Amino acid sequence: MNNLESVYEQDFYLWICHNVELLKNGMLSQIDLKNIAEELEDMGKSQHRELLSRLEVLFAHLLKWQFQPDHRSNSWKGTIVEQRHRIKRLLKTSPSLKHQMEKKITEAYSDAVEYAAAKTGIPESDFPQTCPYSMDEALDKNFYPDMKF
Repeated sequence: MNNLESVYEQDFYLWICHNVELLKNGMLSQIDLKNIAEELEDMGKSQHRELLSRLEVLFAHLLKWQFQPDHRSNSWKGTIVEQRHRIKRLLKTSPSLKHQMEKKITEAYSDAVEYAAAKTGIPESDFPQTCPYSMDEALDKNFYPDMKF
């Protein structure tokens, strides 16, 4: 194990700073290439997980908004607004996350139904089986679903 690998295990921030300096100075043969590659891969996975998480929260709150109109609150609306902003920002800074969006929506919606059911007491079977909101609707600041069933 070289010195940089040891620093990586003991002080992550110091490891980053040291590798940044090596890169800036063109000392590519001295960087901790293995751990840098793993960290970059983890960063990509983290972006993917964040998108799924934000979609899940957004869909869950849209479902709650739609299925419990008597319980609507500024808190729910605030959560919807926040998730919309963060998803848009995430997609702006990482547009390649839009690839396979239908798959991501399906995955996030399934979890959102479970969450909404737990929060509302409404059985999961009462919610639509597939996401009733298009991505454009879900991210539209003026879209708040009404009960249409």
